[in-house]
Amino acid sequence: MISVDGLTVEFGGRTLFGDVSFVINENDKIALMGKNGAGKSTMMKIIAGVSKPSRGHVRAPKDAVIAYLPQHLLTKDDCTVFEEASKAFAQIFEMRDEIDRLNEEMATREDYDSDSYMKLIERVSELGEQYYAMDEVNYDAEVEKTLMGLGFKSSDFQRKTSEFSGGWRMRIELAKILLRKPDLILLDEPTNHIDIDSVIWLENFLVNKAKAVIVISHDKAFIDNITTRTIEVTMGKIYDYKANYSHYLQLREDRRLSQIKAYREQQKMIAENKAFIERFKGTYSKTNQVNSVERMLEKLEIIEVDEVDNSALKLRFPPCVRSGDYPVSVESMSKKYGDHLVFKDASLAIKRGEKVSFVGRNGEGKSTMIKAIMGEIDFEGKCQQGHNVQVGYFAQDEAARLDPDLTVFQTVDEVAQGEVRTQLKNILGCFMFSGDDIDKRVGVLSGGERTRLAMVKLLLEPVNVLILDEPTNHLDIKSKDVLKEALLNFDGTLILVSHDQDFLQGLSEKVFEFKDQRVIEHFETISEFLARNKVENLKEFNK
Repeated sequence: MISVDGLTVEFGGRTLFGDVSFVINENDKIALMGKNGAGKSTMMKIIAGVSKPSRGHVRAPKDAVIAYLPQHLLTKDDCTVFEEASKAFAQIFEMRDEIDRLNEEMATREDYDSDSYMKLIERVSELGEQYYAMDEVNYDAEVEKTLMGLGFKSSDFQRKTSEFSGGWRMRIELAKILLRKPDLILLDEPTNHIDIDSVIWLENFLVNKAKAVIVISHDKAFIDNITTRTIEVTMGKIYDYKANYSHYLQLREDRRLSQIKAYREQQKMIAENKAFIERFKGTYSKTNQVNSVERMLEKLEIIEVDEVDNSALKLRFPPCVRSGDYPVSVESMSKKYGDHLVFKDASLAIKRGEKVSFVGRNGEGKSTMIKAIMGEIDFEGKCQQGHNVQVGYFAQDEAARLDPDLTVFQTVDEVAQGEVRTQLKNILGCFMFSGDDIDKRVGVLSGGERTRLAMVKLLLEPVNVLILDEPTNHLDIKSKDVLKEALLNFDGTLILVSHDQDFLQGLSEKVFEFKDQRVIEHFETISEFLARNKVENLKEFNK
């Protein structure tokens, strides 16, 4: 059992949260929720021992192992994928090597009666007791199974970690955490860098094999599937629900309605008592009563109503010139990387105003097709953009393309043109960058903040074709909902790649399926596509 006792975090005269206490039990699966800036990641870092609170403590058993996966990390590039993942067992391997070394020393020494020899025997006995008490494990097999579960192929194992993107290196760190079998796993947005197959595998691992888990995630389905408890951080305090995310939303609304009712009743009581004081103040026979009522009002603790998160994005895509009838057309396109054929003879034609989605497992060519349309890669065949096309492109690594040395304001100021320059602070405010936030350097922003900033850049110029490759990574749940509403109202052409079924639902009217080196056109919504394939969701389909 791990206990959080009286945590308080203060900075710049502001209390992020105060006197927070709760207990993490052995097999708890907890979702840590709250709006951006409420303090979720800060609290997780304190539990992980990465940050320190202003006051309070986290108490854990001496031998408890707490493992933490942050949103961003830097990994070293001096070894292979398999070697890096095997570092999860470094302590065990060191213990085994020390036992071997000490046994060899005992075999060569002859001072059997000396104190140092007796201490040597005690040390070997102590280490051996710890080592042989562990479950017998085939460590290589465990590493292989975990890496493959997270999407690596056996051919990747001996490749250097430097050959992989940041997202894949994040998977290696996740593998190391899972292999350690810690008492508490702390995950901050773990699904941002893994495909649907790996999400399914991770869900199964966390539910069936992990001990205690605390997760911060914007993926509704993921947190609903793995958590049974929700801790909400709001207005500097917490609410603890024995419920998954969907049930928590209902309970939170019920709580707020009760607060509103109690607040109104209290305000009515206060008004009545103040009226009594005004009426009888100065009346000798009522002096004691008036004084008593005044003391009662002074001591009264005013009921607070929890804030509603109104800070979400209010996206407004600016008007743009009308494009030609077919903004994007592809004919007999083929693409290879070395000997690997991604797709062959792919053709598609997207009409003005259509909203289409690209679906398929990772590696089937969705992002490759987008890069071809954008002219970022070479290919065989034809691809052309239509008359008057103005493209807004949001790549998977769009946030990483921002200059870390610029401030938030400088980042958007250098791309803004015309009258919109006078509205930059207001626009940034809609994206939750307010006050001193606009003077922060990009390099210190969180993943969510960088993604929102990249989205602001996208919106500053009018476009009639939007191409979005996984736009919801790092966006919180409220932000995703508002982005989706804006896309529904966008009157241009939309090409969307996303593994987030909640986000895709109702948004696209045509599906291009990437499968077996082909691109297949389906004139149907995501819901109709899944129903025809007799699956309930994209996870099942991709399996």
